[in-house]
Amino acid sequence: MTSNDSLPPVLVTGAAGFIGAYVCRALRARGEAVIGLDNFNDYYDPQLKRDRLAALCPDVEVRALDLCDREGLAALFDAHRPVRVVHLAAQAGVRYSLENPHAYVDSNLVGFVNLLELCRHRGVEHLAYASSSSVYGDSATPPFSEDQRIDKPRSLYAATKAANELMGYTYAQLYGLRATGLRFFTVYGPWGRPDMAPLLFSRAVLAGRPIDVFNHGRMRRDFTHIDDIVAGVLAALDRPPPGGVDGVPPHRVFNLGNHTPVELERFIAVIEAAAGRQAQKVYKPMQPGDMVETMADTGRAREALDFEPRTAIDDGLPPVVAWCRDYFGEAA
Repeated sequence: MTSNDSLPPVLVTGAAGFIGAYVCRALRARGEAVIGLDNFNDYYDPQLKRDRLAALCPDVEVRALDLCDREGLAALFDAHRPVRVVHLAAQAGVRYSLENPHAYVDSNLVGFVNLLELCRHRGVEHLAYASSSSVYGDSATPPFSEDQRIDKPRSLYAATKAANELMGYTYAQLYGLRATGLRFFTVYGPWGRPDMAPLLFSRAVLAGRPIDVFNHGRMRRDFTHIDDIVAGVLAALDRPPPGGVDGVPPHRVFNLGNHTPVELERFIAVIEAAAGRQAQKVYKPMQPGDMVETMADTGRAREALDFEPRTAIDDGLPPVVAWCRDYFGEAA
């Protein structure tokens, strides 16, 4: 491994998060210097975030810092002078945005503007930031293409992510800040978020608890393995948009998904096989804010980033179940 530790570090926000910790590990594995930040909020157990960091990227310094702390954020930029930023920090979750909207405004809007301003004024060469498949809302039909409209979100979370893309475009247009938005599609893997279906279902099946199956199971998701997502993030980071060619702002958006939606019942069946137990399914109506189906058109990412997801759920889900058994125990 060739070391680039003498170069300015890559700043990774949300470094203790699921995708963030894996991105930090991958950057370190190829010799990059990395500095991380995370506010370690209690949306889910902060101890899981600390354990995740210790397991995946123990040699990365991660500062406890909130994006709304403008002075603290500026001090971090001034101390480390990053020229590339991977922005993954956000208040996540579709359903929680119905309960605590202010958390989404603070983190996803105010925090993003704070970051954009520092990228603009501190000479950042490329900002790769997280968007979400949720932005498609009611405006698009599968497969979701980056050319489809995103003006009918189904949740405040989705609205903030769509706003991030508009903000990124604006800073690219006004100030020449090179920025790339990445629309993630239902990311899963070991050390994942405990509020998402892969971990919720795996833990419940292992413990013999019932699981809520919304829309009576008539849902399809483009489940995308963390390894494929990380490959896409690094490829995007390495390929900043061309700067102001023919008057086009240096801003691009890519879908990062598996392009293979899976029926929810099929997804549960794979978990059951890996756990060696049947799920106790409680069928319920559709939840507000949810989408019936997600499916990524990945043609643009394939062409520009050589993005080619390789992990099917039959290969990717059993290690998640095994990790849940190891980390939480079967009764958790």
